[in-house]
Amino acid sequence: GLLMALDVPQERGLGHLDQRYLDGLEVCRFPLLPFLQPLPLDWMYLLYTIMFLGALGIMLGCCYRLSCIAFLCPYWYLLLLDKTSWNNHSYLYGLLGFQLALLGADRYGSVDGLFRAQKQNAHVPLWNYALLRAQVFIVYFIAGLKKLDADWVGGFSMGTLARHWLFAPFRLVLSEELTSRLVVHGGGLVLDLSAGFLLFFDVTRPLALVFVTYFHCMNSQLFSIGMFSYTMLATNGLFCRPEWPRGLLARCPPWLQGWLPSTKPPQPSPDCHYGGQRAQGGIRLRQHLAAAFTILYVLEQLFLPYSHFITQGYNNWTNGLYGYSWDMMVHSRFHQHVKITYKDGLTGEVGYLKPGVSEPVVVPIPCVVSWFPMLWAPSLPGGLWGTHRIWGCCGVLTPCPLRLVDPRVDLVRAPWSPWTPTPWLLPLLVDLSPWRQRLQELEAQLDGHTDAVFIADFPGLHLENFVSEDLGNTSLRVLQGKVVVELVEQQQNHSLQEGEGMQLPAGQYHKVHTVSPEPSCYMYLYVNTTALELEHNLTRLRELRERVLNGTEQSPLPLELRPILGEPLPTGVPLDPVVSLFLRREQREQRRQRESSLAQRLQRFLRKKFFLFRRSALMTLIALRNLVLGRPSPERLAQEVTFANWR
Repeated sequence: GLLMALDVPQERGLGHLDQRYLDGLEVCRFPLLPFLQPLPLDWMYLLYTIMFLGALGIMLGCCYRLSCIAFLCPYWYLLLLDKTSWNNHSYLYGLLGFQLALLGADRYGSVDGLFRAQKQNAHVPLWNYALLRAQVFIVYFIAGLKKLDADWVGGFSMGTLARHWLFAPFRLVLSEELTSRLVVHGGGLVLDLSAGFLLFFDVTRPLALVFVTYFHCMNSQLFSIGMFSYTMLATNGLFCRPEWPRGLLARCPPWLQGWLPSTKPPQPSPDCHYGGQRAQGGIRLRQHLAAAFTILYVLEQLFLPYSHFITQGYNNWTNGLYGYSWDMMVHSRFHQHVKITYKDGLTGEVGYLKPGVSEPVVVPIPCVVSWFPMLWAPSLPGGLWGTHRIWGCCGVLTPCPLRLVDPRVDLVRAPWSPWTPTPWLLPLLVDLSPWRQRLQELEAQLDGHTDAVFIADFPGLHLENFVSEDLGNTSLRVLQGKVVVELVEQQQNHSLQEGEGMQLPAGQYHKVHTVSPEPSCYMYLYVNTTALELEHNLTRLRELRERVLNGTEQSPLPLELRPILGEPLPTGVPLDPVVSLFLRREQREQRRQRESSLAQRLQRFLRKKFFLFRRSALMTLIALRNLVLGRPSPERLAQEVTFANWR
């Protein structure tokens, strides 16, 4: 319970509310249920405080049922408040909180047991263990079944994860590609499919505990997933024999055992049914209901991950909301290009919205995309058109970024229903899947200074793009289909077929029209000439410093370059920007080398968590003060928020 509460500042966005205090934003744009709206911000912090106290009460077994309600109700309210932050981890915490509210988790080592003799050191019904074990088993096993997806099995979902330092021992004997395929993807698939079974049986449990612990410890360093890894580590004890805590406490010194929970055998509980000589009457209605609930709950949890044929309105390239499907890390998405066009129906004026101002629109959930224009509709009589809105997709059965939204549809008037497919979502081009290997081969042929961006588009649509002046050598090459490249400023059109290409002028707009009857696929090849020149300058500075230090450089060093030797800059001589960047890089490299030990990584981890919870605690205290005494002046409130954010 405490692990789930500690995850709230990260999973539910406590840290992101600080600026909203100053901006006065108290509206939730995308609740999962339309009638839900957030409370004023000070009351939201009070809600977080109640939820944290509830989780603390669950951990201590103090006023257990009340604590469960204090945690569960605010948590589900917050969970349903914003669908853009819905994920598997937060959904699992809500399920575990619901289960704990029904279970007898306060029968051993609890504060309630000190005041109620019937709860002190008492038996717990076996269906309590069965429910929790089944939930954890489903998380592992369904996640494994979801990883049978072609992307995961083919090793494309986590393409660059094998470069992480945690996989360095594997790269000593395997190439990076084999490490990705065998260790990252193959190991993750086998572990998820087998973990629940191995944890269940006594013979295989020790081996499973080793691998599962190693797996979650790695995940805690690989991904920013809050307390999820530690919560899953805590669930390992559910699969062990129920008496294992007593055996552990029995090994403590006698003087310490008096302060610890009892190690004596548990007393009978009226909630349990005993067979044999201890049987007292038959099975009661309450126990029948508990058994029926357990069976129905498990069946419901097995059905929900595959229930997307009912809620078709939430489907896009993958099925359903990312939250209750347990398809963790199977699909990775990125947005390559976002462009939002509006047209005023009264004046005919066409304009564009800045995507960074309206970040939630890049969430690939149809209902979020359909609701977003409603925020702008009152000031845009002509509607909001999602022109040239392209969603990048890495690991969803296609190698190229694709459009998600049909740009010819007015999103203000676009229909959406949770029960029917969304007509204005463009389909996933699974026919391009065989291109994946070929595109990887094309990327492998590029030199270290050339990058490639692959794009796929539908017939009759076009992509407008701008080539930055920093990209002095940019070309377009058609891989499939036929396109017409329109140079806007030069008012020229160039027709390109498969295998043909052309150079694109820098600092200008161009449009790529797909004119073939089938979808087109093309790639941009570009060199960042500004970054390349900067790297050359930094390399020359590094070589110059080495020559000066080893005595091979005979000419005197200019005054503006003296700082590369650690000498102070003479008075009146400005610091060269390239030298400044060189010095900053050297300092980062030295700091990285000093802090590369395990102890230093642990120190950084603890420091990060300390300031996170420090900020959350201070903001909560500020909110509670505001509720009791009223808000201070905006200037003082800004100072308090700045102090809370101090690191």
